[in-house]
Amino acid sequence: MEFTVTYAVVALAALLASGLLGSVESALAPISRARVESMLKDDVPGSRALMRVVDSRANQVNMLVMVRTVLDVTAAVFAAMFTLDLFGAVSWAIFVAVAGVTLLQFGIIGVFARTAGRRNPYSISLRAAQWLVAFNVVLGPVARLLIWVGNLFHPGRDFREGPYATEIELREMVDIAQERGVVETTEHRMIQNIFDLASTYAKQVMVPRPEMIWIEAEKTVGQATRLMVRSGHSRVPAIGENADDIVGVVYLKDMFTPDGRPLDPATSIADVMREPLFIPESKPLDVLLHEMQQRGTHIAMLIDEYGGVAGLLTMEDLLEEIVGEITDEYDEAEMAPIEPLEGPRYRAQARLPLDDLVDYLQDNVGYELSFDDEIVDSVDTVAGLLSFELGRVPLPGSSVEVSELRFTAEGGRDRRGRIKVRSVLIELPDVVDEYQSAQ
Repeated sequence: MEFTVTYAVVALAALLASGLLGSVESALAPISRARVESMLKDDVPGSRALMRVVDSRANQVNMLVMVRTVLDVTAAVFAAMFTLDLFGAVSWAIFVAVAGVTLLQFGIIGVFARTAGRRNPYSISLRAAQWLVAFNVVLGPVARLLIWVGNLFHPGRDFREGPYATEIELREMVDIAQERGVVETTEHRMIQNIFDLASTYAKQVMVPRPEMIWIEAEKTVGQATRLMVRSGHSRVPAIGENADDIVGVVYLKDMFTPDGRPLDPATSIADVMREPLFIPESKPLDVLLHEMQQRGTHIAMLIDEYGGVAGLLTMEDLLEEIVGEITDEYDEAEMAPIEPLEGPRYRAQARLPLDDLVDYLQDNVGYELSFDDEIVDSVDTVAGLLSFELGRVPLPGSSVEVSELRFTAEGGRDRRGRIKVRSVLIELPDVVDEYQSAQ
């Protein structure tokens, strides 16, 4: 009987100790380093030890998980020994032991401990910090050894800080920090966007090829400077035979000498252009950002699976994926895909598909618009039609006449000061105006 009571006491003590460590583990998750630094400046008792814990949070959590595992196994073993002495029958003893340990560990002690840790993270962490530092000195090497052994059998890449500090856990920590007011909403969104860089590919945020501004490599510095001033771009790709033959990148700052004097306008841009950075369009943004930082470049050319130029991507585009779109009171309101104006004139979004334009004019105006097979095979959007006819990227004011319709590019400077075509003014033949008046 004496041993039976001892088994029960040991099992219960192990469960209580496991629950206590569980509350400490839950308390460590939302701890903010900035707040601990503030406590350290105010000489809060336990803050110095807590800072050491925060600096090695992953190792501390790994050690706690190991000790809790040992305690849970101990509780299960002694609970089984207790029930065997109590019931005698092995089947009933194992069933009661498993049910009892599960109920206490998860349903009662576990829930209470985790709730207490989440509600009082700093008070619990401050009290436990000194003990954690001491335990980690003794048990930390054991936990790291076990993780190293586990990594030997893991088929993938080794864990640097153990398998418990995952991206999902970090995202949850950021969410908790926002809920508690430690992290502002905008900061929370930016942090989550940084996580998303790894799953976002360059082709998803690139400037597509039809919208690229480029210049022929045989042009002069004077011509390149005028193009950059007009378009608002400070870096422009230089092409050889065609848009797939990018031979360099021209920087506006290279048009001037180190002392600020402009170069001779007759100088060929081939003498000042820089080597371009080519990357596959499928490259993740986090890898691309690191590569552009190492290369010290602000622009990259994207290559598709067939070796052709798919578009370009700038450092500004990458940063915008983190901070988000910036909109102020001067930004224009979102326009309709097609807006009727006075007379036989319409304003269409630059990216409006040509098929939608044909359908709109047929359904609303009764005008049958058709294009040559070459245009149908090569062009998708209204802005692309101007590019196809002009042989270059259109700028505001550019105009072409196709199928008796006049298309005029409209736009202005965006928030970065770059010239961008936002809409296209479409003028129909006068006979359409007469037809509408008759209707």
